Amino acid sequence: MSESDVSGTQGVDPDMSAPPTGKDPLRSSRAGRTWASVVALAIVLVLLVIFIAQNTRSVTVSFLGWEGSTPLAVALLIAAVAGLFVAAVAGSLRIWQLRTRVRRDQKRRPTEG
Repeated sequence: MSESDVSGTQGVDPDMSAPPTGKDPLRSSRAGRTWASVVALAIVLVLLVIFIAQNTRSVTVSFLGWEGSTPLAVALLIAAVAGLFVAAVAGSLRIWQLRTRVRRDQKRRPTEG
């Protein structure tokens, strides 16, 4: 028999025997956040399906000389996606601008050390 068989620690995770570090490992983790995101996405998708099922009436949409008929839910979803796209582009440009400014400022400062 090996030494670990005698002491009864075989198969025990070595991290579990370590003293607590003050941070609760069950409080927040990547897997927990991922699971919460999946649940939130599932709820949004269910609400989206309900929205589409309740708004099937056909409406006429006119935009810059184009005109067409589409279900109300589709028209609203296209408008929402277009709005999200515009917001994402604006946010991405701002992030790019700030990162460029930070890099430029870091190059101007002499490195300490």
